[in-house]
Amino acid sequence: MASPLTALDIMVIVILLVSGGLAMLRGFTREVLSIVSWVAAAAAVLFAFPAFQPQMREMVQPKWLADISLAAGIFLVVLIVISFITMKISDKVLDSKVGALDRTLGFIFGVVRGFVLVVVAYLFFVWLVPPKQYPDWIANARSLPIMKNAGARAMSWLPDDPKDLMPKSRKKTKKTKAAPTRKAKPGPAAKPSAVPDSKKDPGYKNSQRQGMQQLLESTTGQ
Repeated sequence: MASPLTALDIMVIVILLVSGGLAMLRGFTREVLSIVSWVAAAAAVLFAFPAFQPQMREMVQPKWLADISLAAGIFLVVLIVISFITMKISDKVLDSKVGALDRTLGFIFGVVRGFVLVVVAYLFFVWLVPPKQYPDWIANARSLPIMKNAGARAMSWLPDDPKDLMPKSRKKTKKTKAAPTRKAKPGPAAKPSAVPDSKKDPGYKNSQRQGMQQLLESTTGQ
């Protein structure tokens, strides 16, 4: 006999149905374009923020308030403009012959989105609460094995230590790039100024001249 549904199972079903219903009303086109709008607004902040930051800091103080205001302003303006355009496009799609298909795809998209939200919430819960402390309505839920498998698969896609991998890779690239430059630098022996004096001046050395002078003095003294 199958175990009855717990409170967690009911919550999961409600989240999936609400997300799917909202996406069906909005349509698949609007749901996808809404994601595009958010991505475009974030990209606009990245590209436009450095250009307007000096002027904004001159008008608004302190600097952190100027940066937050500028980033929020760019994001909201771009998001509103693109959302208005995408709304018009999605309305035309819903009123067309493919409107029913667009709503059906929207419902499927909403269910998938709701399931992703449930899995993310489960991963946060597992991170905070050990399995021995699970309440009965979570430990005995029929949806718990499904969330476990989905969460394990999602975690397998991530690197084992993402925080440690990035700095190490950057340090390695810096070392490999700096190695050829060190080898390319000429050593002190390779300087042209280190040419022996014998090549420049073929005459006698100081020690030889002193020896000859002493020899002459000794002969004349005799």
